[in-house]
Amino acid sequence: MNKIMALLFLLIILTLIDVYVYQAVLTVSKHWSGVTAKAIRYGFWTFTALTFAVIFWYAYSDPYRNGALMRNLVFTGIFMIYFSKLFGVLIMLVDDIQRGVRWVSGFFQPEKPGMPSTGNAIPRSEFLAKAAVITAAIPFAAMTYGIVSGAHDYRIRRRTVYLQNLPRSFDGIHIGQLSDIHSGSFFSKTAVKGGVEMFLKEKPDLIFFTGDLVNNTSDEVKEYIDIFSKLRAPLGVYSVTGNHDYGDYAAWPNAEAKQRNFQDLMEAHRIMGFDLLMNENRILEQGGDKLAILGIENWGAGRFAKYGKLDEAYAGSEEASVKLLLSHDPSHWDAQVRPKYPDIDVAFAGHTHGFQFGVEIGNFKWSPSQYVYKQWADLYQEGNQYLYVNRGFGYIGYPGRVGIPPELTIIELKRA
Repeated sequence: MNKIMALLFLLIILTLIDVYVYQAVLTVSKHWSGVTAKAIRYGFWTFTALTFAVIFWYAYSDPYRNGALMRNLVFTGIFMIYFSKLFGVLIMLVDDIQRGVRWVSGFFQPEKPGMPSTGNAIPRSEFLAKAAVITAAIPFAAMTYGIVSGAHDYRIRRRTVYLQNLPRSFDGIHIGQLSDIHSGSFFSKTAVKGGVEMFLKEKPDLIFFTGDLVNNTSDEVKEYIDIFSKLRAPLGVYSVTGNHDYGDYAAWPNAEAKQRNFQDLMEAHRIMGFDLLMNENRILEQGGDKLAILGIENWGAGRFAKYGKLDEAYAGSEEASVKLLLSHDPSHWDAQVRPKYPDIDVAFAGHTHGFQFGVEIGNFKWSPSQYVYKQWADLYQEGNQYLYVNRGFGYIGYPGRVGIPPELTIIELKRA
């Protein structure tokens, strides 16, 4: 019963949005030729009917039958359409408010030639109807561009971090970071390959991958193993798990199947040549100097899973002059790292994707992500400790990016 009521409520809301927006469509198309106007109007309601059919399909069938990618694209299209319509609704509300004011004022003002009589319907503003249609088209166009172009518009971001205790033998070391691959979302293998090749041209000394190799299941990465296996660096490729890697967001027949999926994911890391750090560390030595790489399983503040054990990853790294931490969720930095481990010099995270939507112009940076995460993109410093939050290589949900392009990070460590 709850499912039926929720479905009914959703359909009523979508219908009301469509009926409201249709008034603008009628106003805008009233001067068009009969064939064009009919095509637009019938097309409008045809899409509504298809949307309702898809919603019923999702509610009472298996939406993954034709593949997760197809399901994602279909529901992304529906979201884009109705999200854009809401912008048009706001403009139409302005029209209805001014129509209402004029209608009420007609009762208190004497009638003048050319003015509507009291109680007569006041026509909708053609200008505001057109403005509503154009306003609705803008976010739709932006999100479409974000899929076609933004999803794989890889950008190299370079930062230099100065550390007082960095040994001379590691001075100038270049670290490449990837995060949030989400291989189950990709729709262009060629573009993904191009991103990896762009990254390798930077010739990093070390490569870090900070989690979320897949969306839900380990088999998502199978057809991309050959691409990510090309990631190589002189001092190694190190990785950790993210919240999506555990299968926590998928339905499993039993606990054994879920555990088997996670074992397969860890095996994928091994096949690709990633040194997966499961609450452990690796010590790099050069010229008698030591640098520690610590890696933990996912640990996120709030509702996210807390599999990570930083105390275990830290153990044995005490003598290293510099400690670098791989931890998927940036909320871990304020929650555990800074309060308890002041000698962890730089932490590397991802997770936020910058919400795949925002604005970055020069030093100005905005995204809805900042209302959820204190540290959501780029480099942060507190005292002598640093955190870098990668904007992500892939995407999830909405298969695109608007204003927050996918990121390939190169960080150089220098002696202060």
